[in-house]
Parts: sequence; structure tokens; C-alpha cells
Amino acid sequence: MNRGPVDRYADALVEHSRLVIVVLLAATLIVGAGAALGDAGDGGIGQFETESEERAALDEIEATYGTDDAIVTQIVVRDEGGDVLTKESLLDGLELQQELRTDDSINSTLQAESPVVGVENVVATAAYYEEQAGAGNQTNASAAGPPTIDQQIAALSSRSDAEVESLLDRVLDPETETRGGDPYQFLPSDYQPGSTTADARITFVFQTTGEETSQQAAYDAQLAIDALVEERFDDAFVFGQGITDDASTRAVGDSFTIITPVALVLVLGVLAIAYRDVVDVLIGVFGIAVVMVWLAGIQGWLEIPSSQLLIAVPFLLIGLSIDYSLHVVMRYREAREGNLDTDDGSTGRRDPTTAMRMGVAGVAVALAAATFSTGIGFLSNYVSPLVAIQDFALLSAGGILAAFIVFTALVPAVKVEVERLFDRFGRERRKPAVGVSSGRINRALSAAGSLARRAPIGIVVVAVVLASVGAYGATGIDTEFNRTDFLPEDAPDWAESLPGPLAPGEFDVRQNAEYLGENFRQRGQGAEAQVLIRGSVTDPAALTAIESATSQSDPNDALADRPGGAVAAETPVTVLRSVAAENESLAAAIDARDSDGDGLPDEDVAGVYDVLFDVAPEQAAGVLYRTDGGDYESARLTVGVQGDASAQTVADDVRAFAASIEANAPVTAVATGGPVVTAVLQDALLETLIQALAVTIVVIGVFLTGLYWWRHGTPEMAAVTLAPVVLALAWLLGTMALFDVPFNSETAVVTSLAIGLGVDYSIHFSERFVDERRRRDDADEALAATIAGTGGALLGSAATTAIGFGVLALALAPPLQRFGIVTGLSIIYAFVACITVLPSLLVLRERALERFTSHGSAASGD
Repeated sequence: MNRGPVDRYADALVEHSRLVIVVLLAATLIVGAGAALGDAGDGGIGQFETESEERAALDEIEATYGTDDAIVTQIVVRDEGGDVLTKESLLDGLELQQELRTDDSINSTLQAESPVVGVENVVATAAYYEEQAGAGNQTNASAAGPPTIDQQIAALSSRSDAEVESLLDRVLDPETETRGGDPYQFLPSDYQPGSTTADARITFVFQTTGEETSQQAAYDAQLAIDALVEERFDDAFVFGQGITDDASTRAVGDSFTIITPVALVLVLGVLAIAYRDVVDVLIGVFGIAVVMVWLAGIQGWLEIPSSQLLIAVPFLLIGLSIDYSLHVVMRYREAREGNLDTDDGSTGRRDPTTAMRMGVAGVAVALAAATFSTGIGFLSNYVSPLVAIQDFALLSAGGILAAFIVFTALVPAVKVEVERLFDRFGRERRKPAVGVSSGRINRALSAAGSLARRAPIGIVVVAVVLASVGAYGATGIDTEFNRTDFLPEDAPDWAESLPGPLAPGEFDVRQNAEYLGENFRQRGQGAEAQVLIRGSVTDPAALTAIESATSQSDPNDALADRPGGAVAAETPVTVLRSVAAENESLAAAIDARDSDGDGLPDEDVAGVYDVLFDVAPEQAAGVLYRTDGGDYESARLTVGVQGDASAQTVADDVRAFAASIEANAPVTAVATGGPVVTAVLQDALLETLIQALAVTIVVIGVFLTGLYWWRHGTPEMAAVTLAPVVLALAWLLGTMALFDVPFNSETAVVTSLAIGLGVDYSIHFSERFVDERRRRDDADEALAATIAGTGGALLGSAATTAIGFGVLALALAPPLQRFGIVTGLSIIYAFVACITVLPSLLVLRERALERFTSHGSAASGD
């Protein structure tokens, strides 16, 4: 009998099992050494760029206006139903600022000029200047710089509560200009201008990094600031990147503390039911551990930095390893107990060597095909421009290959050696494969097979209708990217009742982010958009258009508002007015050119800008670009946006804001800035991921067509095998739409997993059916044997993998929750499609072949 390469491989494996074990354990040491010798490090989500008008505008801004590298920490003081503008509360704010300066770990991260600003500084500065003027020192006060924090505290402390109230009345009067800055930028958007009370205020702390101060030091300082704020105020919080990073890290750690024992108990429980043998469970766990060592080594050797996205890879490989292990062990058990038919017609109980040879030969091709298909499903994500997703693709593909090597070589070699050892000691081990012997699992699987044989058309129609509904629902699925969706939430009530070591911490960072977005204009990366204006920027109509756009705020858009309703933006208009309020030269220049009394020049705008650059060059350079020749080429508007709004919503609203300026002046206005570019990149990324999915399906389809044509002369089996996977994917997308799970760059990656595992299940089932059909004359018998044999292994694999992923729904970190839910559903849908739709398609295929054969016979007889 002619033996193929798979049979020869199985022969070599069982004959040289000890050598295989030694070689692969040595390989494990070499690969695993990468975990210690490699330099993976830590990484974020990664940065990437794509060609776009928004990106080009941002590059121009960074080249002509420079960038603000300050890290912004935001301190919010609240008193719901009370007042945060009392003398006591304002002094507390000033004394907090004093503490920040006296703490070396915090002070070393603060920028040199105006490191901390808040309404308390505006009020205290106004008090200082009034005090100087009252003492006859107005000239000296005007010439000197702003008061120090000690002088501000002294000036405010010297006043009674009534005097502070009167001072607030003057400072907060919208018709009065006082020295000290704009107080409204530190008050909530629902504050009524002129009121001397407010239920919240915000203070900005500007930190910087350089040769002596690292970014991590600034983030650590934010945690120190948070501790000081908590000590001083009853209701206040600190928000910044260091705070969110710390909360996310703690949430992931607490999540795994809770999830790990639950997942371990559930997975081991299912494995115990599937294997019903401690030795096989231990061999399977040993194989998983080796795969994890290979994974860590690959990550180290390739120097792939750790990121939140890579948390998914170990779960993927554990699920895949369990699947591979079950197929190898169950096929071995079938051969061992004589349930597996062979070409030579041998029956009865077989020795371990023969059984393992038959088992490996029976599943090797299916495992190889599943490995290729699953690997392609993940490796397709390498086309993404996002570095973290490229790393995810590489590491996943490497781990999948490691799982294939371990469970088609090392684990079978260990298993056969253990079984030989038991035989030498006379230990009789009779362990039937799951689903083969009579029982509940066998009856359930048989019922699914019977239904497929009786009503295949009905099952396929129902599956297609559900997929159509899912595909239609997917057209309305949310594709927006919202950074608050990635922030941890407070633990549910059940988690808070857990005992000490398992009890999670408190995570209110998401609520704080939402409060900030709803009430204040935030500062810092991702919290501000920009508009680049080119063209006739010195045309008076440009100033009028900017003034009109900023004064017409929409409470329903994503742009932050100032108290009183205007858009919170820094523009040439706001700079002109703020500088003119304190500088007589600029005020006079504007008055001489202001014909309608609106405080803006109606002619010779360039001349006014020249005066602005003379008296306040830094402020002017922040909103206007003047060439060396003195021409004005562009203007920049910095627009506050709501931090809890999605990037796509922000982009749409900022574009509308820019369009309103462009429509009323001879200029072009391009919306750009962090949130806008993020939206553009997210859309581009999502597009590449969708393209990767399409490429994955096509490549897998071509591969399966070639495989089935080469092995069995049945290329149509590729379409039959792939169809349930596509249907299950449509079900998944419809479910995501139903439960408002967004389809963004995060969850789009999960769909690769859905395709990878779905194809894995379908290949195992189709390969087994083709093999059984070759040996049996009756298609129904072949289908029954396939469902009983492979169906049981698939059930055990799907149950353990779905549980392993599904428990992530208990996580405190939303990305982990979404990953667990979507992945768990994808596995369930893939199994259901494989055990119902695929058998029905196989039945219909058999009927079509019989009809074709009978017609062909009749035609030849005629």
C-alpha cells in the first residue's frame, strides 16, 4: 500500500518519540531564552500616520507654530449644591499649589513659567494688584511680573469673607476687565457669567519633560498630586495620563486576580469532563505551558513590546492548544479502542504505538490546514499601519505555529511514551473518546446530525436569513472610537463583596472623564482640536467670520463651551481682546481702525497684527504665522472639545465649525488637531482591517480549494467548509449591532479570531467527513461517525475556549470585557454553525452529487 507523507511522518514520530521529546525540549529552552535575553519592554497602542489633508495641516502647524510639549494635569474641585468660590476654598487651592512646589518629586516636573493656573490665581492676583494700587504702588505693580504664590496667598488671606465676595463680583463681571487673566476658562460651562458662586472649578498643572525629567516621572507626580488633593478636599479629583494609566494597569491586574481562579476552575472542570482522565489533563496542561514558553520567547527575540492588545494572544493560544490537544487525544482514543476504521479493515483494541500512529495520521492534515488558515487570519492584520496591531499579528502567527509544533509532535510523543509506560506496568487504561460512547453528549450530537439529515434545506435557509439580518444590522453598527470607552469602570456590587485579596480597587476615572467632558474645556493631548486658516488672513472679514463662528455655539455638539455659551477657543480675536485689555498701545491701534465699535479692526488688520507682535510676541505667535518678510500666511484656532465625545463626532463638529468660517471669508479653513487626526486614522485603520478580513477569506478559500482538489479531487468542499464561517461572522456582527458593541480598530481584530477559529472547526469536521466517506458507502453513516468522533472534540474545545474567553466579561477593564464577550460569542457561533450548517451543506452536496451521477448514468444509457 502506498503511504503518503502524513503516514510516514506519523511512523517517524512514534518510532523516535524519545528523540522528538529531547529535540523539542531543547528547542523550547532556546526559544524560551528569548523571554530573558530579548528586550520586549512596554509599549502603548502605537503610533501611525496616513496621508490626509488633516495630517498635512497638523504638520504645517507643528512646523510653523511649534508644539506645546507640556503634560497637562487637571484638578477639579466640586461641591455639589455648594460653592467652590468661597475664600476658604480658594485659599485651599492656593495652599495646594504651594504644596506642589515644596514637594521635590512634583516640583521637578513643573514647567518654569505659570506651572499651575486656576480661578484661585485669577482672584488672588486681582487682590494683589488692588492691594498694591491702594497702597500707592500701582506703577511698581504694573512694572513687576505677576505675584508669587506666597504673595497671592497673603493678598487673599488679608481680606474678609465679605471683601472676597466683593472682589469676586468685580473679577467675574463680564463687563469689567481686571488683571489676572480670564476666570471663565476655569469655571464649568453651565456657570452664569457674573455670578459669584459655582459648584465646580478646574485648575491646570503644566508639567514638562526633558533631559532631567522623564515622562514617567511626570506621570508619577500626577499620582502624588492626587494624594495631596484627596487629603485637602472632600470632593475633588485629578485627571491626567498618569492617572488613567495607573487606573488601567490596576484594573487589568484586579481583573486577572478575579478572573484567573474562575477561569481555571471552569476550564479544568470542562477538561475533566472531556478527558475523564487526570493523566491526559496533565499532558494537555504541559503542552499549553510549553506553548506559553515559546510565546514569551518569540516576543523577546522579536523585541515586541507588551501592550494591552497583546493580552489577547495567550488566551487565543490556550484556546487553540486545547482544541489541538483534544483532537489528538480523542483520535488516539478512537484508534486505541477500535472505534476508528482503517483502510486495512483491522478492528479491535490496538497497542499505544499503532493507535498514536493512526491518530496523528488522521488529524495531522486537518491541524496543518487549521494552523495555516488561523495563522493567515491573524497575520492578515500585519497590513495595518498601526504598530501594535502589526506586533499582534506577528506574535499571534508565531504562537499559532508553536501550538502546531507542540501538539503535533511533542504532546503526541509524550502521550505515547506515557501510554507505553502504563502498558509495561500492566495498567489497563480504557478511555473512550468524548461523544463516541452512548450518553448525553452523544445523544445531543446525534440529534444535531439527525436534524441535518432530515431538514438540511430548512437549516440552511434559517442560517442564511439570520446571517442576512446580521449583515443588515452590521450596516448600522457603531464604528466610532471613543477614548473613554477604554477607561476602567467601578467594580460591580458582587465584586466589591469579594474577600480581601480578591477585592478590586475603586475606579472612578471613567466617571471623572465624563464629568470633565461635560463641564469643562480640557487641556492637553487629545482634548483640543485645531483649525488652520490659510489665505487672506488679514482681511477684516476673516476676523468677523471667526467671531461669528465662535459666538454661535451648539449645546449638542462636541465643542466645549465657555460660560455664557461661546465656543471655548483661542483665536486671533480672543488674543487681540485679551492683550488689548491690558495693553494701551494695542487698544489704541484697534480703536483707530474700528469703525463699528465691535472691538475688532475693520481696516489695516496687518498693522494691528504688527502691534500685537510688538507687545505680546508669544501670544501672537500662538495664533498667527508671520514670515521673515512680515507677511501673514496663516492663522491657527485652538478649539476645546468634550473629552468624552468620540473622535469621529469631534471631527465632524470641528469640520462644520471650520466650514462656517470658510463660508464667510476669503480663506480656507482645515479642521485638524489630535482628535480630528485620530478620527481620520481610526477610519483608515478600520478600512485596512476590513480589507484584511476580505483578503483572509479569499486566501483561505483559495488554499482550501487547492487542498481539497489535491487530496480528494473535490474543490467544491472549500466553499462548503468556508460557508459556515462566513455565516457565523455575519451572526456575530449582527449581535454586536444589537448590543451596541462598536466595530472599531479594537473589535475588528477579534473578527480575525472568529474567522481563524471558525475555519479551524470546519476543517476538522470536513476532513473527517471526507475521510469517513471514502471508507463508507452510505453518506449518512459517514456523517454520523464524523459528528460522533470529531463533534465531541469540537464540543470540548469550544466549551473550554468559550469559557476561557467568556470569563473576561467579568473584567473591570472595558477593552477586556468587550474582547471576552465578542470572542466568546464568535466561538459559540462558529461551533453552532459547524455542527448544524456544515452537516446540512454536506448532506445537500451528497444529494447534488447523487442527482448528477444518476443523470449522468441515464444520459449514458440513452
